[in-house]
Amino acid sequence: MLLGAAFVLPGAVQSLLGARRWGRIAMGGYLGSLALLVLLLVAVFVRREFVFTLGTSPVALALLTLWLLVVAVGWILTFLDAIRRIRLVTLSAGTRKKFLSVALVCALVVGGGLSYGAVMMNSQRSFMSSIFASGGAQKPVDGRYNIALLGSDAGDGREGIRPDSISVVSIDANTGQTVVIGLPRNMQNVPFPEDSPLHAEYPDGYDCGDECLLNAVYQLGEQHAESFEDPALAGPRAMMDAMSGATGLTVQYYAMIDLKGFESLIDALGGISLVSGVRVPVSAPIDKSTGEHGPVREWMEPGELELDGFHALWYARSREFSSDYERMVRQRCVQEAMLRQLDPATVLVRYQAIAQAAPDVVSTDIPQSMVDRFVDLALEAKSGNMETLNLTPPRVTPSTPDFEEAHALVAEAIAASAEAPTEEAAAGIPGTDAPVTVLAMGVGTPAVLAAGTDAGNADDGEGDRAICYVE
Repeated sequence: MLLGAAFVLPGAVQSLLGARRWGRIAMGGYLGSLALLVLLLVAVFVRREFVFTLGTSPVALALLTLWLLVVAVGWILTFLDAIRRIRLVTLSAGTRKKFLSVALVCALVVGGGLSYGAVMMNSQRSFMSSIFASGGAQKPVDGRYNIALLGSDAGDGREGIRPDSISVVSIDANTGQTVVIGLPRNMQNVPFPEDSPLHAEYPDGYDCGDECLLNAVYQLGEQHAESFEDPALAGPRAMMDAMSGATGLTVQYYAMIDLKGFESLIDALGGISLVSGVRVPVSAPIDKSTGEHGPVREWMEPGELELDGFHALWYARSREFSSDYERMVRQRCVQEAMLRQLDPATVLVRYQAIAQAAPDVVSTDIPQSMVDRFVDLALEAKSGNMETLNLTPPRVTPSTPDFEEAHALVAEAIAASAEAPTEEAAAGIPGTDAPVTVLAMGVGTPAVLAAGTDAGNADDGEGDRAICYVE
């Protein structure tokens, strides 16, 4: 009974056996910590964004880490003192052995749990400090946050960063409803807003010929770094300006994923799963003399796929036997699989690996002060439909894009995302009033994939197969 009391209520044994001052201090600290935990649990249901603020503030995390360490040390010292006061010499040899075994288990459960919690808190603090920027938050524009999502593929045979995956993620600031707008990397003549440092040099858009593609704007920004407020971020800022001009949205932040380190992040998550409607090859390494992949080593066949980091990266970036537009769709599927399958249990079990992998994979200018808000919106987005729109043929021709038409398509997709579709539309059944953004990519539903619906993404503008979806 005394051992149980020492385990459940630190200080109880001391109070019973004469050390009442120590007992009061220990019980006061324990009950105070328990009250704080109850308040945090209540806050999850009443104002969960406050909990996210605590969980994303390096200062708050440092204080919570210190608090857990103090609680752990205090509990262990109080528990050991309680065992001393129980006087094991009065127990028989057999009972003493059982008593000490149970006491050791109790110490490992509580002491180990609190210590692990402190390590997790410290990992989260380091993660927040290494990933996110300082500075103030920006307000939503027309009720939405717009973030440039870039996939950097600075591989063999390439000089500098030339983003291969280019999207604008537009998030409703109230509901979290998300629209992902895919931009082809070979889009030409992209306009720069008037407040962009590049507008003066390219008032009619980035129109210097076939080499002036959207994915070359990153290096263009770096070449004019002195024109930007923060020269270190000239490349991402130039991309954000070009993406604003192409979509008609005000892009406020960027997040860039290094595809070279993407593999380790997927492995840290424990892999992803999706359903593919196409065969995707895994080729031999690039021949540095030609810049081309070697022979196909294996095929990822159509159907349900369980992908580790290596195969997820190949599924997202494989170029052979497919168009750029099909590859854009596959990249969206991988992104959506990560969002859908990143649940709290996965984060808790694999957090150390995720936190260790992420700084080598992700760079962003999203400030720490905005992370709690975006975490809250991400949970809202996770429970809703993520609509997608690709500005690709036949809707938009990358070599001669009609940006007024592109802006209209984006506005239409955002307006449609705010409307609740019918049950048939939500199931993706062709012929219903599903938003065009769902069918435009062939992503998101078994019905679209099974029907082989033309997605309108082929190079010749004659349509494309439904490519993949995430359950």
